[in-house]
Amino acid sequence: MLRRVPRDTRLIDRQHSQNRNPLSLVTFQDFASFRPVAKALIDHQDSLFEKWHELYSRHFGANRSLSDQTFDRILGRGLEESMRSIIDADLDGYTSSLRRVGTKLAARKVPFTEILTSLYLFWELVRTDLANVFAFDHVEALTLFSKFCHHKAVLIADAYQRELASSGDVKIRSVTHGRSHADNSLDLFHGLAGQTASMRELFRKIEAAARTRGSVLIAGESGTGKEPIARAIHACSPEPKGRFMALNCAAIPRELMESELFGHRRGSFSGASSDYLGIFRAADGGTLLLDEITEMSPNTQGKLLRALQERTVRPVGSTDEIPVDIRLISSTNRDPEEAVRSGHFRQDLYYRLQAAVLHVPPLRERIEDLELLIPYFIDAVNTRGGRNPMDGVAPDALARMKTYRWPGNVRELSNVIEAAYTFGTSSTIGLNDMPPTMIDALETAQVQPVAQPSNQTHTYAETEREAIVHALEQTRGNKVRAAALLQISRKRLYSRMAKYGLV
Repeated sequence: MLRRVPRDTRLIDRQHSQNRNPLSLVTFQDFASFRPVAKALIDHQDSLFEKWHELYSRHFGANRSLSDQTFDRILGRGLEESMRSIIDADLDGYTSSLRRVGTKLAARKVPFTEILTSLYLFWELVRTDLANVFAFDHVEALTLFSKFCHHKAVLIADAYQRELASSGDVKIRSVTHGRSHADNSLDLFHGLAGQTASMRELFRKIEAAARTRGSVLIAGESGTGKEPIARAIHACSPEPKGRFMALNCAAIPRELMESELFGHRRGSFSGASSDYLGIFRAADGGTLLLDEITEMSPNTQGKLLRALQERTVRPVGSTDEIPVDIRLISSTNRDPEEAVRSGHFRQDLYYRLQAAVLHVPPLRERIEDLELLIPYFIDAVNTRGGRNPMDGVAPDALARMKTYRWPGNVRELSNVIEAAYTFGTSSTIGLNDMPPTMIDALETAQVQPVAQPSNQTHTYAETEREAIVHALEQTRGNKVRAAALLQISRKRLYSRMAKYGLV
């Protein structure tokens, strides 16, 4: 059983208030004495880090602040870098690597108790398995390793507090202030960033969908992150051991789609020179994402429906039914109900997938999440190296970003930051680092309010119909934007359009 995590951090507070080097607070006379510990940990790092991550995920569960990738990138990589610096006798590299860990954790507002607990989990993991990790005297190893962990915690805490102390800087930070731990735990979720109510609800539905092997349909505009959501469902599964595979249905010629899905036998058609497994069988035991499923022909959609119902596939040119066990996740950038009405989506297939539909909000409807997404993407590009790292966004650039419509959604934001990193020279993203098309759109976009009829003798139905017509005219028939202007749901808009004969 894990021991209780010590809560007394007065040593760290005292050190910070006196503004001294944290090295002076720890008995660290012989830096070289840590070298055998570091070498032993490096030799076992793969298994240790895997167990550490498992303990962290199990301990904090859905309330954890760090996604799998972020945990590995910050804590895992930071610890590895610090150990290699010890081996190389590089004291500056050692302190710098741990300070970066503290700074990044503070930027994400990870609760300090969670950080201490995570470090303690690693200490407890190694301490209970000294015989396998260390080849020298256990008492000496325990003493050195305990000293190493204590010193590491002090350095991380020092950088953590310094980052919080500077949070009044104009540079944008990862998380807004004043939220509870429960709220904060949802900021980063399996590589997805979001703090708005719509994203928290999406995270909840992802976890609910992951608990079963049922099919899922993800609906959202292009660039909203439908594939990362599918990967999050796979990662949240009780046993995410199988493969995750994705197929873009829009990129496959319709005449080859059936073969791509279910495989084919040699000689079944011209060019079939050998047997082909098909992506269904290749993903057997795992998760398959069919991206842009509405681009698939109705005929192939019918065969897909049969495969889902029977849990079998029949390769092209074969009469054999081959059982498969997959979780199917589909995605579309169309409104599913509108796709059914237009004939792009078979109604029977939609009904099959309708039980679990996840609607992804566009970025313009969750602008508040920019304060999470921007640092997330900045951190991602900084890991590539090659130039001085970026650390924030200038206030005027951030203000423009918040008024931009982001038609390309999260993908467009990622591309803007990557372009600023590639071609910019400053550590701060400014207006000059934004694409010209984005600046032009910001300068010319004027969203006019929905015109209200002036004739007070109109009935409520006439007034409502006229408001809908005006909204559709202003948005050039874009029903998503029209619903946003009218401040009603898309479902309600479709219902009112049908009522007034506007379909």
